Amino acid sequence: MKKILIVEGNPRKENESFQKVGIQTHTESLKNSLNYFEEELKLDVVNPSSDESIESVKNNLSNYDGLIWGGSSLNIYNNTPEIIKQIEFMKECQKKVVNILAICWGMQVAVTAAGGEVKKADNSHIGIANEIIINKVGQDHPLYQKKDKKFNSPAFNFDEVKILPKNAICLASNKINKVQSLYFEINDSKVWGLQYHPEITYEKMISLIKFRKDRLINLRKVFKDEKDVENHISFIKKEILVTNKDKRMMELKNWLNSLN
Repeated sequence: MKKILIVEGNPRKENESFQKVGIQTHTESLKNSLNYFEEELKLDVVNPSSDESIESVKNNLSNYDGLIWGGSSLNIYNNTPEIIKQIEFMKECQKKVVNILAICWGMQVAVTAAGGEVKKADNSHIGIANEIIINKVGQDHPLYQKKDKKFNSPAFNFDEVKILPKNAICLASNKINKVQSLYFEINDSKVWGLQYHPEITYEKMISLIKFRKDRLINLRKVFKDEKDVENHISFIKKEILVTNKDKRMMELKNWLNSLN
């Protein structure tokens, strides 16, 4: 049985706010998506920002076949104590875990811990990333086995990788983010990074947009008004009608297969 550690990127308070309105935490989404491909997995969960027992987890990292680090509403350049804790934990993971799948926030933490740089993006993905294109290197990487060369995906990010870690390779891009996925090795770890969310459904993304509607209009200013929000949600609903679940999550399946 494969033993996998899931790292929750959101602080406990943010997850509590999700649960109050009936939205799955990112860890719950990851569990559901992983079990879609393999039911017999040993899944442990750790929250570096909130867990008091983090030191005991650090001591047992080498016991895991793989680690998945999911999304968060945090911005890494804010450098708060909870963010610093996550970066330091990632550095330990990059010493002791051979296989790391770092998704969205997870990729940004992995890049920062390895010496790369993440900054606020000029544009953002709100619920969906359009026309991600796998480059020639990516087409030969096991991450994208059986994946369409151009695809759309659930995504939600305001930041992006600006400087890759040493020896890192970009595998895919789109018009919003030059680095939509990457691969690098550090110490004995192999890091597969994704800026988008194959593990999250479009339905959940719509729920997140509705949940964050006021922030998106008034603070982030990515929408002009509520009508603008509804138009964007309608656009995502059209994608739901044409998307294929297995293809959407192919990266997860390929990563699980790489643990064999």
